[in-house]
Amino acid sequence: METAFVFSILLLPVLLGIMGFGHALYAYHFVSHASKTAARWAAVNGATCSNDGSCTYTTGAAKSDIETYATNLLPPGMETGSVRAIADFPPQTGGPTACATTANSKGCTVSVTVAYAYNFILPYVPVNATTTAPCNKPGWCLSSTSEMVIIH
Repeated sequence: METAFVFSILLLPVLLGIMGFGHALYAYHFVSHASKTAARWAAVNGATCSNDGSCTYTTGAAKSDIETYATNLLPPGMETGSVRAIADFPPQTGGPTACATTANSKGCTVSVTVAYAYNFILPYVPVNATTTAPCNKPGWCLSSTSEMVIIH
């Protein structure tokens, strides 16, 4: 009888901890998937995508379009205000000369970083009250960066 009582008391924190870390893994999976998907979307919607009528942008997807696309991928169970997407067209050496004038032209590189400030619901892991880059809110900062060459 005592064993059943002690196991029920000791097993509850273990199960709650598994649920908390499972939710953290779910959040990190979203961050990784969103950065990869947004980078691919940006690579396909480059400056020349309007030449064949396959996209609605006349000059290709801008940084704000890519960031909006990445944040709109938010799945259920995650806080909207804790997601931050950063799109960038990093300078590159040896790339096309068009990258100097039009950053999202064919052959240039696009980099997408998605960050999520995760806070554990359960009190077993301490709350992180500091804001760490690239997150915009306090919490455990989960982030992922993907880079692709613009193909279109």
